[in-house]
Amino acid sequence: MASAWWPCLILALLSSLAASGFPRSPIRLLGKRSLPEGVANGIEVYSTKINSKVTSRFAHNVVTTRAINRADTAKEVSFDVELPKTAFITNFTLTIDGVTYPGNVKEKEVAKKQYEKAVSQGKTAGLVKASGRKLEKFTVSVTVAAGSKVTFELTYEELLKRHKGKYEMYLKVQPKQLVKHFEVINRPCRPGGTAAGWVKNKSSASRHPPSLAGKGHVSFKPSLDQQRSCPTCTDSLLNGDFTITYDVNRESPGNVQIVNGYFVHFFAPQGLPVVPKNVAFVIDISGSMAGRKLEQTKEALLRILEDMKEEDYLNFILFSGDVSTWKEHLVQATPENLQEARTFVKSMEDKGMTNINDGLLRGISMLNKAREEHRIPERSTSIVIMLTDGDANVGESRPEKIQENVRNAIGGKFPLYNLGFGNNLNYNFLENMALENHGFARRIYEDSDADLQLQGFYEEVANPLLTGVEMEYPENAILDLTQNTYQHFYDGSEIVVAGRLVDEDMNSFKADVKGHGATNDLTFTEEVDMKEMEKALQERDYIFGNYIERLWAYLTIEQLLEKRKNAHGEEKENLTAWALDLSLKYHFVTPLTSMVVTKPEDNEDERAIADKPGEDAEGKPLATSYQPPQNPYYYVDGDPHFIIQIPEKDDALCFNIDEAPGTVLRLIQDPVTGLTVNGQIIGDKRGSPDSKTRKTYFGKLGIANAQMDFQVEVTTGKITLWNRAVPSTFSWLDTVTVTQDGLSMMINRKNMVVSFGDGVTFVVVLHQVWKKHPAHRDFLGFYVVDSHRMSAQTHGLLGQFFQPFDFKVSDIRPGSDPTKPDATLVVKNHQLIVTRGSQKDYRKDASIGTKVVCWFVHNNGEGLIDGVHTDYIVPNLF
Repeated sequence: MASAWWPCLILALLSSLAASGFPRSPIRLLGKRSLPEGVANGIEVYSTKINSKVTSRFAHNVVTTRAINRADTAKEVSFDVELPKTAFITNFTLTIDGVTYPGNVKEKEVAKKQYEKAVSQGKTAGLVKASGRKLEKFTVSVTVAAGSKVTFELTYEELLKRHKGKYEMYLKVQPKQLVKHFEVINRPCRPGGTAAGWVKNKSSASRHPPSLAGKGHVSFKPSLDQQRSCPTCTDSLLNGDFTITYDVNRESPGNVQIVNGYFVHFFAPQGLPVVPKNVAFVIDISGSMAGRKLEQTKEALLRILEDMKEEDYLNFILFSGDVSTWKEHLVQATPENLQEARTFVKSMEDKGMTNINDGLLRGISMLNKAREEHRIPERSTSIVIMLTDGDANVGESRPEKIQENVRNAIGGKFPLYNLGFGNNLNYNFLENMALENHGFARRIYEDSDADLQLQGFYEEVANPLLTGVEMEYPENAILDLTQNTYQHFYDGSEIVVAGRLVDEDMNSFKADVKGHGATNDLTFTEEVDMKEMEKALQERDYIFGNYIERLWAYLTIEQLLEKRKNAHGEEKENLTAWALDLSLKYHFVTPLTSMVVTKPEDNEDERAIADKPGEDAEGKPLATSYQPPQNPYYYVDGDPHFIIQIPEKDDALCFNIDEAPGTVLRLIQDPVTGLTVNGQIIGDKRGSPDSKTRKTYFGKLGIANAQMDFQVEVTTGKITLWNRAVPSTFSWLDTVTVTQDGLSMMINRKNMVVSFGDGVTFVVVLHQVWKKHPAHRDFLGFYVVDSHRMSAQTHGLLGQFFQPFDFKVSDIRPGSDPTKPDATLVVKNHQLIVTRGSQKDYRKDASIGTKVVCWFVHNNGEGLIDGVHTDYIVPNLF
């Protein structure tokens, strides 16, 4: 089936991190094609147009592509658009020979059936995937009859945010074939005037610069000859970055606009003196930071020290298994102290584990004490910047408890900024903790420019101009106001507040902004004559009429979703309901909604789902919530945690087995099929004799089928297969498939799948840790994803649950841990006290996993498993 490549077009805001080191896509010239001009695999793309209209920072973008099938047979046509993660898709239509198939935004749960149907048919349900650092990719394909025309149109909107004094729009132009009518039109417009911007076209077509058609109007329209990779070539050289950077003219620090009963207030004062800052740098130096990550951290800190002002105060708090500091208290950034700080930074060495809790509390205590003892200027502001590359694994390691400790210690007095280095960490935890302490989280990507990413982040918060900012509006005249108080205003940024007017017939509107400056308290006042405002806006035909209402809805949804991350109970339900209602009303694809896209396939309507990807990992397709499997499945992973997932109950049961390293446990035994699975327990490197504190895992698995004379031993180092007593050994780095009658075994790096015909499938997951870690070691997870062909006589710690069984949970009540309620479980004629907990499913991602909520059965599963756990101990692996 042929497929045409389409332009990957992005309108994106490049943050200051990006500006200081964002890796651009390499320019890649395609080889000569022998196909006719403008036609690839029978598909001619005869028109591609991006129309971007930016009205007062709110961008409305429409990407339209038209094609025709020139072949004699039906062909598949694909449409790809990359868009910013901060954008919300608002519409998608697919038109074939005049018939339009629209996309409809629905509540995610309402779209769930379509999602499950698509997955069960083996089709890719998610149309939107994470793509790199700042982007998401929207992809849809459709089969088009010979001679038919197809039009794809995608609309998305976002609020552009100001970083380091500028707004940037970023488009990636990569059509991969000649397009007869190719055009990019951008109108960054603002009532009151737009400052001159500039264009950086990093495509190899830069010798044909875009034209500037009047103030704030940019167009790029290369002809066919300008698109060619050479004068006689039929392929396109367009493969690069198209960046528009601009700012707006400011006659005053603030600007208020009012349209159709909604207002927006932009605030960005300039020329104010910088407020001195007190910075506690809390830095992870655990073993996992060894090598390039720690070196890049040092390089970034040395550059940051160059930018410190003499009136600033600072200290370094280093955490691994314990906590150490550069100085006992904050010190002023004098030339002598900064030189000493450089020496200290250069001497930092990795060691031990990760004690996030104590590191943060030490830094927070240091800032609080400095304020109490008057060691820092009265008119100064404090900041905590924490960098880590992993999860807490020593001391207090429960994320919810660390959040509580940090929240209580800071007490709302200053912001916390969390930097997560790489993907092997709980980013949601870092983000939630930062948000509830008036800061934000930023992921630092493991790449050659990581030091520049760190430095770029610091530059965003290096120059506070105001603290304690409050935006005030006429009393009893405003409804549904977005956030209007901010701890800091940083130079080069912008505060945006929006709301609804109670009375649209007001004659005037007044906005006051109050804040504490470096030398005194300041109040900025903006007064708007409503009649003059209405007249001025009517004269500007480029403004789409409801842009402020949609900007208000966008900003409100964004802030409700942030608040929701740390809310509980009724508060969370109310925030969710309001954000969902606005998402549906304004047709935004958000984490609470999905766009159901209907496509004509073989005379039937096929539905696919466009979801908003999550942020747990970058560059990977992610589910925004856990989707329970349609069939029961069972697994053991981690310490070791046994999980029994029951879709009929929409719930799961779990239990642990505490046994000494070296013990072999019977997981599955089926006398009818001859299948047996056993697992051998290993312990941490520094094993504890106390079963309550020691960590144990499965380090070896033995899978055997007596009827087939087949055995496979899986360890963390290798996989050995005995087929009729003939051994074959494979590495986890191999990508190999072994097949024979009734057997399939596939190894793909950290994942191995073993299937015995249709109806029995196991998955083994390899978990790898840092080789020099002082305690942890590599271990295995074992998953039963299909067991319906196994007999009713199957037994074992997992096998006994393959046949249907019933359980009932009642009397849910508070437990000893307020975040984990207790309940009464009735199962197998036993009444047990169980506790709500969660485990991770690592089948799809061995690094991060997906959270699975379950009822935990205590005492080695007593009452849930048949007999006692020691009944399942066997002498050897086979």
